[in-house]
Amino acid sequence: MSEQSPEQNLDNLNQTPASVSEAATDKEFLNTLRQSIDTVDCEIQTLINNRAKIAQQVATVKKNHVANSVDAEKTNPIFYRPEREAQVLKAVMERNTGPIADEKMARLFREIMSVCLDLEAPQRIAFLGPVGTFTHAAALKHFGKAADTVPLNTITDVFREVEAGTAMYGVVPVENSSEGVVNHTLDGFLSSTLKIIGEVELPIHQNFLVAEHTKIDGLSRIYSHQQSLAQCRHWLDVNYPNVERVAVSSNGEAARRLKNEWHSAAIAGDVAAAEYDLHKLYSNIEDNPSNTTRFLIIGHEAIAPSGQDKTSIMVSAHDKAGALIEILKPLSYHGVSMTSIETRPERPNKWAYVFFIDMDGHIEDANVSAAIADIRPLVKDLRILGSYPKAVL
Repeated sequence: MSEQSPEQNLDNLNQTPASVSEAATDKEFLNTLRQSIDTVDCEIQTLINNRAKIAQQVATVKKNHVANSVDAEKTNPIFYRPEREAQVLKAVMERNTGPIADEKMARLFREIMSVCLDLEAPQRIAFLGPVGTFTHAAALKHFGKAADTVPLNTITDVFREVEAGTAMYGVVPVENSSEGVVNHTLDGFLSSTLKIIGEVELPIHQNFLVAEHTKIDGLSRIYSHQQSLAQCRHWLDVNYPNVERVAVSSNGEAARRLKNEWHSAAIAGDVAAAEYDLHKLYSNIEDNPSNTTRFLIIGHEAIAPSGQDKTSIMVSAHDKAGALIEILKPLSYHGVSMTSIETRPERPNKWAYVFFIDMDGHIEDANVSAAIADIRPLVKDLRILGSYPKAVL
């Protein structure tokens, strides 16, 4: 029997028989609860593996179907179905009873689905890099951490990689609630045949990051993307008014620079903090707490209806008075809700413009199809960029 210290003996003397009994009962109950958790964990693990086996069977059926098709040599099976995943995640949230919040429960299922999809066929996802950017975070949010995410230098590179088939899908930013539209993404569709197959909405929370070796009292420089610096202007004016603010190509680049600098800090998101092993000195320093960026998922295939969809079109209008009003009238007539409209120059034509229009509904919906059919004879060209599920998470 091990000897107890004087302090332990004193504690035992001060402990009443009732409290000793209660402590023993609590310990027994805690052990029972832990055994219950172990039992549930085993059940969960078995069920997840069962789900994975079914996913593998789905993959086999898809491969066999393509192999038996007429154009087998030209056709690849499609393993990722955005509309199906959207339906599954919505069902998860609808049937959730707590105490885990609906969105957190859906995120758990997103990762399970990501692992299962990786078993069916590994997914290579191109995104606007570098690693640690908000676009990287959007890619992980949409495809899960099992996906093979590949950072590229420009939005044009992302389009090119997906067009070439080197990446299955791409993730690009299209709109920020504070800073507006990302023109480079809209311009990418002017010369590309890719479709929009999904969207991601990501709340933009900025963190003030330092490295382990950073001398906080000696900060002389703060790195971040110019938009992030703008989004945190008031906070910086109050907390670090005399520290130089240096705009760099991305928040991921800002975080990377701290590795070799003891006198610098960075403003970036959670993914950058994790990727570069940085400490969050302050969290959520953005001036607008509701700031959100919308990202598009681009690919090749048309997407079936999910039940809650959005359709995007690109319209080249005639150069005449009232052209835009003519385009919008069919939407109103057929009861189609327009959610956004943006204008870009129609290159190389001088003083000609292209309209990018988002609307509620799927192209297979009768009212959406009728509205688009009525718009076609009114314009020089109309291209359906895609019908896709609305952002679920």
